[in-house]
Amino acid sequence: MRLPVLTLVIAALAMPAAAQAMTVREFLAKTDALKAQGLLAMTSPDIGLLRDEIKSAGATYRAGLAREIAAGRKPSSCPPPVGQVKMTSDDIIKEFRAIPEARRNQSVTSAWAAIMTRRHPCR
Repeated sequence: MRLPVLTLVIAALAMPAAAQAMTVREFLAKTDALKAQGLLAMTSPDIGLLRDEIKSAGATYRAGLAREIAAGRKPSSCPPPVGQVKMTSDDIIKEFRAIPEARRNQSVTSAWAAIMTRRHPCR
């Protein structure tokens, strides 16, 4: 009987932190820590974590647009096709830093959606 409980506890502890929504504040803190490392940052797993967070936010954003269109509603924004959004990592960091300190506890996903909506309005 104890083995299944132990297995569940181990599985819960092993779940990736990325399963929880990263906030803009956390994203920027990780970015600042990486910059402080200089060239050593290239070996940090946080680079992949941040890249994956943005990819996930983008996928969630695109899925939301697809749901809006499938429901017959006008999409909240009209971005270029996947892979054609011209934003560098510096652009993303600049956008996140422009978010007022009091609103940086929002998820990267919701911040990404707001940025894309502002940058790519439907005409």
